[in-house]
Amino acid sequence: MNYLNETIDSLNKKLASGDLSADQLAKDTVANIKDTDKKLNAWITVDDDVKPPENLDFSKSKLAGIPIAIKDNIITNGMKTTAASHILYNFMPMYDATVISKLKDAGATFVGKTNMDEFAMGSSTEHSYYGATHNPWNLDKVPGGSSGGSAAAVAGGQVVAALGSDTGGSIRQPAAFNGIFGIKPTYGRVSRWGLIAFGSSLDQIGVMSKRVKDSAEVLNVIAGGDDHDSTVSTREVPDFTKFIGQDVKGLRVAVPKEYMDAVSGEMREVIQKQIDTLKEAGAIINEVSLPHTKYVVPDYYIIASSEASSNLQRYDGIRYGYRAKDTKNLLDVYVKSRSEGFGTEVKRRIMLGSFALSAGSYDRFFRQAAKVRTLICDDFDKIFAENDVIVGPTTTEPAFGIGEEVSDPIKMYNNDLLTISANLAGIPAASVPAGLVDGMPVGLQIMAKRFDEGNVFKTADFIERSNKFYEKTPTGMED
Repeated sequence: MNYLNETIDSLNKKLASGDLSADQLAKDTVANIKDTDKKLNAWITVDDDVKPPENLDFSKSKLAGIPIAIKDNIITNGMKTTAASHILYNFMPMYDATVISKLKDAGATFVGKTNMDEFAMGSSTEHSYYGATHNPWNLDKVPGGSSGGSAAAVAGGQVVAALGSDTGGSIRQPAAFNGIFGIKPTYGRVSRWGLIAFGSSLDQIGVMSKRVKDSAEVLNVIAGGDDHDSTVSTREVPDFTKFIGQDVKGLRVAVPKEYMDAVSGEMREVIQKQIDTLKEAGAIINEVSLPHTKYVVPDYYIIASSEASSNLQRYDGIRYGYRAKDTKNLLDVYVKSRSEGFGTEVKRRIMLGSFALSAGSYDRFFRQAAKVRTLICDDFDKIFAENDVIVGPTTTEPAFGIGEEVSDPIKMYNNDLLTISANLAGIPAASVPAGLVDGMPVGLQIMAKRFDEGNVFKTADFIERSNKFYEKTPTGMED
């Protein structure tokens, strides 16, 4: 099954009418993945014996029998979960993440786990123990990261929707690079129970799909309270599909000058064209300022790395995962297992975080970073007091070449300049395709106040209907 021209609605109709069986859909999906993944390397694990749940009711659940891809840092009972790391190469979980349990209850089918940057640390999906993933639009380009496998799987027509995680832009940046829609919900909208932790105050599970409505369908299922996660909001979850098809007349749209100044040339023209389209439809455009944008990258890397250094201490070679051989004592087991099990980027962030949290550096770095985070949140609160959404470019450039930036971590970190703020502020944010630059997709980012995913979906759906980017086929998948 090639999903380039399918949606959850179209598949549901075929399944409900009997024109397609869930068994055949699952088998065809695996066959297509096996064929096309020779180009993409978007998957770490594919279940050759996949079977959809029994007793599916296609009239009650749009997701019944629909294959969904899962990023490999989300726990799946009985299916290997590696976080793309050598240290978890043989980890077989004994329970499901809450999002997986909810999708199972809705009848979704799981065909496997997608590639990613190790422990979600990266902006290109080159930092994977299982090799780099390739961009379906140009196989010599990166798909973005860290949810690059999920993004490439959707853009390459291997699945209709996928789950990703977003700590500093890891859903939106690969969505922009691959020409698909990706949404990071409000922090606390979706349970993180069963998500392998990177930065606990920043991590959020979200959805990626070719069409905006498909992400709304999936988010309807995975959002909501969870007794396993005390950070999840118990507020009522609206039907996000009701925001699809609404007009944008009167919508108050803020455009940060710092975001527009971060891009130039043809890319700026593509983004401005989408903003002009909103204005022509009756939206009210206001230029605004996010004055602390210049501090978000260093602020994020102090906070995220500090939390990562704490979260990753559990991987010690004792309880599960990789254990080094030829060790002489307990300390040797710890040191060798972590040295051999973690990749370079993970080690770099553990060292950065450990330093920021150390006794002599805590006040100078971590405490200051926490204060800057508050200032960034205040910037957004001021803008949302007078505006409904913020729009601007998702990234500062289209997808770059494989190997082009992997040896320069500072350059790689700066790729997240425009996406990090939403994680620091805990607000919902999404990327929707805006157009092409030099044959590669670029994304328009949409942000809203906390728990206002509805306006994000409404704006993204309008852009999607205006430019019909979904009609384009990734050039790397054409032969």
